[in-house]
Amino acid sequence: MDPVTVGYLSLIAIAIAIYAGLHVAIALAGISLFSVWAITGKLKLATSFVALAATDSIAEYTFGVVPLFVLMGLAVSESGLGRDTFAIIARGLQRWRAGLSVATVLSNAVFAAITGVSIASAAVFSKVAVPEMVRAGTSRSIAVGVVAGSSVLGMLIPPSLLLILFAILTDSSVGDLFIGGIGPGLLLAFAYIAYLSILGFLRPDLFNMSREFESSDHVPTRAMLPILGLAATVLSGIYLGFFTPTEAGAVGAAAALIIGVAMRRIGRREGWQIAVQTGHITAAVSFLIIGASIYSRMLAFSGLPAAITQAAIDTGIGPTAFLLVFAAILIVLGTVLDSSSIMLVTVPLAFPITQEMGIDIVHFGLITVLAVEVGLLTPPLGLSVFVVHATLRDTGITLGEVFRGAIPFALIMAASLIALIFYPQIATGLLGR
Repeated sequence: MDPVTVGYLSLIAIAIAIYAGLHVAIALAGISLFSVWAITGKLKLATSFVALAATDSIAEYTFGVVPLFVLMGLAVSESGLGRDTFAIIARGLQRWRAGLSVATVLSNAVFAAITGVSIASAAVFSKVAVPEMVRAGTSRSIAVGVVAGSSVLGMLIPPSLLLILFAILTDSSVGDLFIGGIGPGLLLAFAYIAYLSILGFLRPDLFNMSREFESSDHVPTRAMLPILGLAATVLSGIYLGFFTPTEAGAVGAAAALIIGVAMRRIGRREGWQIAVQTGHITAAVSFLIIGASIYSRMLAFSGLPAAITQAAIDTGIGPTAFLLVFAAILIVLGTVLDSSSIMLVTVPLAFPITQEMGIDIVHFGLITVLAVEVGLLTPPLGLSVFVVHATLRDTGITLGEVFRGAIPFALIMAASLIALIFYPQIATGLLGR
């Protein structure tokens, strides 16, 4: 069978398998095996191809960054530093109309500089911020929407697991992507703050601040020093070249554990939980990376990326138009698939096209991450929305309330995405490109 035809058929098969509920990594690896078999006509050659791709994909020093940053994020979460950050910022903004909502966005931005996982932010601030906002008079829909919307900052503001995954898929610089994520992350955070501030002025009834925020009284301002110091150490070390992203993950993980133990918030039981969760998450991510590597090599073997690249160029579509179409496809896929799955399937196909068109890899990477993150807030599979709802299920908050509250933030994300497409300097400016 013609290799390119096999490549096209494999895409259809993978889409059917994923929509049918098959694990993404299994779908990618299994269908890649059958595709290579169909191209070569030799099963033994196909199995050797898959085995070699699986071994090579994960046996690299670079992949050590995944468990290290996961460990750091879980240690910070278990230490309660997110709770302390929110309490201190909220106390400073309690006189500001919509102040607690703005404090949630700012706290998520600080927390994102450590965790790199949107779901972790959604879970932490659902427990910490939503009860305080509701108690102080904020509309329940606004409160849950703020948490769901601002949790996506965890995948934009470095370190970010999705940016690490993109770097692995495209063999690009993790450090450059981290630097590129600062601009879009800050843009989105400030857009959220502007929206909430304007809404607080126009609709003060949604932010009835007649009751004081009191739970932060016992948290001294100096309690923010550990998380700020940790973020500064990790990020400055990467940006100034003191250590690689993998070394930064090791330094950050060690520092986060030391801080948690010193604050007496991490003991043997908590340490074991952190270790087990780190193992689970790392195994899941590594399995996805193996599946994606096998899939990417199969595509290259079939010649499909080159064929699609040539077809895209022949249409005469320009870089900006291509990025708009690609972002729209990612947003649509985000309504039914999780972020990692979308990137694993689409990036190996789209990346060669962007290289041929001269699109900056950091610009493309941030557009990809921001577009797939919109899917975290959109039905039917808005993962951040479901995490917020699951965390607050006992409070009587419905899934519909969370989705309604998240809609304005999804629209703001879409607007930020369009701005990023037309103004690549948002992502590349700090890199001097």
